[in-house]
Amino acid sequence: MSSAFKKAYWSAAIAIGFYAAIVGVLTVPWVQRQALYVHNLNLQWWHDTDKPELFGFAKNQVTSFPIRTTDGEVLYAWLIIPLSVYFKHEEAFVQQPSGIVKDIKETLAFKTFMADTERRLVISFHGNAGTVSGGWRTDMYRSLSSGAAESTYVLTIDYRGFGYSTGSPTEQGVITDAVSTIGWAMEEAKVPPKRIVLAGQSLGTAVLSAAAEHFITQKPKIEFAGLILIAGFTDLPTLLLTYKIGGFFPVLGILRPYPALQKWFANLIVDTWKSAERLGTIVRNSDRLRLTFISAVNDDDIPYKHSDALFYAAANATDDIGHTIGQIDEMRSTVVTGDGGWVHIWGTGISWIGGKDVIIRQDLLKHGGHNRLSTYAPVPLAVLRSFRG
Repeated sequence: MSSAFKKAYWSAAIAIGFYAAIVGVLTVPWVQRQALYVHNLNLQWWHDTDKPELFGFAKNQVTSFPIRTTDGEVLYAWLIIPLSVYFKHEEAFVQQPSGIVKDIKETLAFKTFMADTERRLVISFHGNAGTVSGGWRTDMYRSLSSGAAESTYVLTIDYRGFGYSTGSPTEQGVITDAVSTIGWAMEEAKVPPKRIVLAGQSLGTAVLSAAAEHFITQKPKIEFAGLILIAGFTDLPTLLLTYKIGGFFPVLGILRPYPALQKWFANLIVDTWKSAERLGTIVRNSDRLRLTFISAVNDDDIPYKHSDALFYAAANATDDIGHTIGQIDEMRSTVVTGDGGWVHIWGTGISWIGGKDVIIRQDLLKHGGHNRLSTYAPVPLAVLRSFRG
């Protein structure tokens, strides 16, 4: 055996062994959740999340406060005042004390919010890793309210185990966080669901879908003004087949030639986040629905094909007949937006939807990647359509 061959042989053996070790470790539930949520990683440790001015907000435009979940955890939350409202009370806001408050009901922000008879609320659910202030998230909050700046407030939270929030994340736990947050908005802040839009990015799309499913299956059912999923995925086991850490290292892609091994590993995933199934339940039970999927062709983290699959699953749930992908492609309406990308629409006007006011829209952008996408124009436009369309 030549020296070069030996070197290649042992290099391959070491690489295979290293990969097998990683996959083996990922079968442990605790390790899975550390890898999925990455809640202990804070890439902005030198910036205090409790000082929103560091991220471009006006002084006390953001109020930090706790939300208690139904199972006893305490979540760190931001209520963001639209600048048009802030401007009217700027001097008073500047004079307010900064930092997290114990009782938000005693703050100028909450009192101003409650006094606004035109108030609308976007509840934003972020992706994995970091906190409410991480990456492009603060720019996303500004984007969410930019289309209807006179009256659109933003509420966002860190899930349990993230940032200042207590606990450790699990699928059911994070769903409880979302349900409790929406419950706070409806019960404590007195915002009717028809004035609430739920928006999520990446992991947040799965959180949003689960929370919306919870409310649509209540008696009486609760429907929101709109659901906006940015860079969403169908379910976690499917995502892992194509997901690449950092855009390079494949998690399960190497196992594609071995479906039995893929199935074995998929069965060991404890938090599956089955968004496609949940969206089907939401569509079937909704009387009025504005459901928007936004994704980018150049997303290196979650391929835009997941957005396609979510769109098809939602469209297919509008009746009991069932349609092939080809049939949906033929019957949906499509608009080419030039260098922007494409828009696909399925909904009201299609005879078999049975009188329901359902519009399912997919904005497929040529640019935006995985994170910056959340700041692009289709996001605030989706908010506007949800509230007004």
